[in-house]
Amino acid sequence: MRGRLPLAFLVGLGVGIFGGLLGLGGAELRLPFLLYAFGLAPLEAVIANKALSLLVVGVSLPARLGVVPPEAVLGEVRGALALLLGSVLGAFGAAGWARRVPEGLLRRTMGLLLLLLAGVLALEALFHRPFPLDPPPLLLHPLGFLLGLGIGAVAAVMGVAGGELLIPTLVLLYGLEARLAGSVSLLISLPTMLAAFAQYSQDRTFAVLWRQGGLLLAMGLGSLLGAFLGGGLLLGLATERVLLLLLALLLALSGLRLLRH
Repeated sequence: MRGRLPLAFLVGLGVGIFGGLLGLGGAELRLPFLLYAFGLAPLEAVIANKALSLLVVGVSLPARLGVVPPEAVLGEVRGALALLLGSVLGAFGAAGWARRVPEGLLRRTMGLLLLLLAGVLALEALFHRPFPLDPPPLLLHPLGFLLGLGIGAVAAVMGVAGGELLIPTLVLLYGLEARLAGSVSLLISLPTMLAAFAQYSQDRTFAVLWRQGGLLLAMGLGSLLGAFLGGGLLLGLATERVLLLLLALLLALSGLRLLRH
């Protein structure tokens, strides 16, 4: 166990930096380590991942306020309330049947969706050409609610914060700049994850947080430091183009990994 703690800290640090920089919980990067490097069972990994993602989101949000003004974030959150409501309801409803979902179908669908989003974001970053969905005003909030339901459900089942889908939605549907979309995504992710976490707390597997306490503490400390660095120092140095390309790369890698499994 002791030999795994330095690795757990370094994993937490790297994931925290990336999550703080982009506005993600970092679960999609952390999950393979929990499963394969540290040997957690799938549902145990999902629950531990959710707890660590909560930590990253909770630290990244205030860390980013020095770069992204809070009034700008709150203003956009009011405009995206339909997305927030749908995400929370989707997460709360999906977490209860996470163990019964057809995993193969979910992975393939999610993988293809991530690859599609990666391509759109890469085109926008490379050619400086926006690709907004631009729905009619009357359809914006109903569409946001429906997309939120799907994002919340996928986030709960996959054990992620949902930022990898929320940020492209905020960029493409609501037309937000990448830094601002990352901060708004964190605000939406927080209640979404809490809703799923409340459901998972009723499962006996939730005891993994105590059984693996040393491992998760080391990873959590690394995540705290990484989220502070990524959400503060590095975010101020990154350009819009860099953030979009990093997000596109993450989406593409995650999509390919899901399709290969």
